[in-house]
Parts: sequence; C-alpha cells; structure tokens
Amino acid sequence: MGILIGIQLIVIVLFSLLGWAIRIKKNYGLISGFAARSMTEQEELIKNGYPQKTGSLLIYTAVGMLILLPLAFTSFPFVIEVQFVFMLVFLMGGFIYLSKYEVSGKSKRSFWISSTLFVVVLGFVSVLTYLGYEKYVLIVKDEEFEVTGLYGEEWPLEEVEEVELMEDMPEVTWKINGFGLSTMSKGQFKVKGYGKSLLFIHKEAPYIYIRVNDQHIFLNGGNPGETKEWYEELSKNID
Repeated sequence: MGILIGIQLIVIVLFSLLGWAIRIKKNYGLISGFAARSMTEQEELIKNGYPQKTGSLLIYTAVGMLILLPLAFTSFPFVIEVQFVFMLVFLMGGFIYLSKYEVSGKSKRSFWISSTLFVVVLGFVSVLTYLGYEKYVLIVKDEEFEVTGLYGEEWPLEEVEEVELMEDMPEVTWKINGFGLSTMSKGQFKVKGYGKSLLFIHKEAPYIYIRVNDQHIFLNGGNPGETKEWYEELSKNID
C-alpha cells in the first residue's frame, strides 16, 4: 500500500506542477499540440481561455485526488479504483468541456473526438476491470486440475510436486503481467523467495501454494472455507 500511496502522490505533484506551469507561468507549449498551431490559432485559443482552463483542469484534478487520498488509510477496499476512475472521468470529461473554447470551426470536431475517445477508453477500462474481478474457481478432474477465468489453465495432477496451505502470503514484490487490484491479484507476479509466480488471490488468508514442474501458483477462494475445500480436494488427488 505504501508504494501505491507514493505513486498517487507523484501523480498529484505532477498534475499540480503542470497545471501551475500552464495556468500561472503561461507555459502553454506544455499543452499537447499547442506549439504546432499557427500564431492566429494560438492567439484565439488564449483569448478564449483554452490553455488557462487546461491548467486549471490539471490543478483541480490534483486537488480532487488529494482529497480522496485519506481513503488509503481507512479500511475502504477500493481506494485505487476510486482514485483511477475519478482521474479518468474528471480529466476526460474536462477535455470534452474544454472543446467549447476551441478556435472557431473546430469546436464541434474537438467535442466529438474527445467524446468518442472518452467512450472508447471508459469501455476498455470497464472490460479490463470486469476481467480482473471475474470469479475464478479451482476444479479438480480425474487427471488434471484447472483454474478457470483469465490467466487460468489446466495442469496434470501427476506433475504436481507440492501442495501447501499457507496462513501468510509471501511478499509480492512486482507485477509482471496481470491485475494488481485493491482486493485481488491475478496474473504473473514476482514473489519473494519464489520468483515468477502465477497468482489468483483475494487479500484474505489462507492461501494454497502449488508447485507444478517448477511453476509456482498461489490461489485462494472468496472465503477461508472455500479455500480449505479446494485444498482438501486437490490434496486427496495428489499421489
């Protein structure tokens, strides 16, 4: 959690500095594409207040994220998601609003481009979030076991070298390819003492550790009872 708070603080400071440089110091060249505009368009944009409002948008985004930051010190489980959704909606919604301050003849085009981009990005993020939170289950079959859902696959039971029920999850040091959400981790991660590992874990003990041909797998269910059922079912089918 400390690393995530640090990242949020860096983003807040970055937005604040950019907003200050644009709004107060009038470094309008920091706005994407502004320097490539003709002098006539630049002057009209400044007259309309477009770059000034862009700086304000970045500052307000930073302030909003700062207001939400104390949630990280509570038991609220979706801090990262709330921060990210706020940043995405506020920023992209703000740029849709700013399209009205575009140069004459381009405001309508800018509005539709910003609106389309907003819908596409929001849809993409929604799909990724759904896949990240999609429920997975451990299924033990006659000759193999399977973890369902994204990043899941099947492994032969005869190749299982170790199964252990752990009360404490080893430290996860780095995400390689997966979802590191507030209440769940799913995908490829680096785990201290184990190296590259496949995780399907809710942030609630206990955890099942499985070693298959030097591949490390950590998983648990939605509650301790389900996790223990999975462990017992898998253990009794391992020779």
